[in-house]
Amino acid sequence: MSRGTLSLERLNPLTTLTGAAAVAVITTAAGHWAFSLTVLGGLLALTARQARAAAVLRAAAAILLPFWTALLFMHGLFFPEGRTVLAELGPAAVTREGLLFALDAGLRTGVFVVAFLLFSFTVRVPELLTVLSARGLPPRLGFVVVSALTLLPAAADRIRRIRAAQEARGLVIGRSLASRLLAARLQAVPLVLSLVHESGERAQALDARGFSGRQPHTSLRTVPDSAPQWAARRVLLVLSLAAVAVRVALALFGGRA
Repeated sequence: MSRGTLSLERLNPLTTLTGAAAVAVITTAAGHWAFSLTVLGGLLALTARQARAAAVLRAAAAILLPFWTALLFMHGLFFPEGRTVLAELGPAAVTREGLLFALDAGLRTGVFVVAFLLFSFTVRVPELLTVLSARGLPPRLGFVVVSALTLLPAAADRIRRIRAAQEARGLVIGRSLASRLLAARLQAVPLVLSLVHESGERAQALDARGFSGRQPHTSLRTVPDSAPQWAARRVLLVLSLAAVAVRVALALFGGRA
């Protein structure tokens, strides 16, 4: 498989996992749409350098576009704390506060989704499972974690197949918002059921291969690591804890200044 420059596949899985988690935590702690927009732009630029960039962007669009539409509809038109009315649409009102809230929540969610999709599409599953087991995580639990992460890339392709099957049976998706939301709900139910079914099959396969046993497991795979990556993970951990500490301190004492 060809790889783009700055390929995340060359890194230790713990490094990319720590990076995705740190980005999500720091962005949430910052809580400002401009910061979230900057981080999201950086993630998209990094995604463009990966070999599976198109797949990551398609999956992110399938997840985020319906979510952003719902945010805009709910908070842009019916925000209870809105004071600055920009436009009135009958019982609904477009308010500046509602739009800013939708923008902030949408960008933070976009950072979270793109960061972990990028990790899911670039991680090498056997190496991640080996690293988690070497860190003391039970093999069965490690496999469950890996399965949950690797199901994300498959979800986007499965949504397309579900939609194609429903359209073949007569489903018509109009251009209106109500029609698209109804179609999203009809596709979400079989998607969740299929993922749950696949998870059950994987659990049975784990039991058949002895993953439920408590005896020590030996791995024949060695995952390379480096001192710079080890240091980067520690720095990211410190930055995440510092961001959370600052956020908590501002929440507790900011109003007293």
